[in-house]
Amino acid sequence: MGIDLIAGGKSKKSKRKAPKSDDVYLKLTVKLYRFLVRRTQSKFNAVILKRLFMSKVNKAPLSLSRLVEFMTGKEDKIAVLVGTITDDLRVHEIPAIKVTALRFTERARARIEKAGGECLTFYQLAIRAPLGQNTVLLRGPENSHEAVKHFGPAPGVPHSHSKPYVRSKGRKFEKARGKRKSCGFKHFQEQECYLRGNATAKNPRSFCCCPEAW
Repeated sequence: MGIDLIAGGKSKKSKRKAPKSDDVYLKLTVKLYRFLVRRTQSKFNAVILKRLFMSKVNKAPLSLSRLVEFMTGKEDKIAVLVGTITDDLRVHEIPAIKVTALRFTERARARIEKAGGECLTFYQLAIRAPLGQNTVLLRGPENSHEAVKHFGPAPGVPHSHSKPYVRSKGRKFEKARGKRKSCGFKHFQEQECYLRGNATAKNPRSFCCCPEAW
């Protein structure tokens, strides 16, 4: 027997309608942009509101180097990021840039202001550009955080660039994956070449008969 589902079944949208954070200032910013979305019908404001709801992982930080790169030739506009602006010591010269973000690291704020730029809040942005005019909307790289480096095929598998989950490097830790069966797995091609007798002690390069493996 089945269950009687009301209104023809379960079809609910899983998107967020409010932030899960208890940050009072974030909630006030959401309240402001809800008002702007309702009264202006601006797509810019709708995007800002949607991003304010996002989780911390999806509000990726943006470094000063990327900010400078994206704003080259757009110095008269305001850069907008729903996230954190972080410092980058690899950049020596910063142009005068106007930036709006949820948060600035201490050094990033100091360097932007020293270069003649401005660090704005979303309240100040709402006064200067209530419709998002003369702005550049930016996002940080979402797939650069530590967890993503471990995703994908198993570490050591051919063509895999996944980072292994190891506590440290050393004799007692994960070593030689793919070289022998005791360490995860062994590549069949290498095993087959070894069984054919192609390996010699004098010529280690002849371990595998396949030229692409040399």
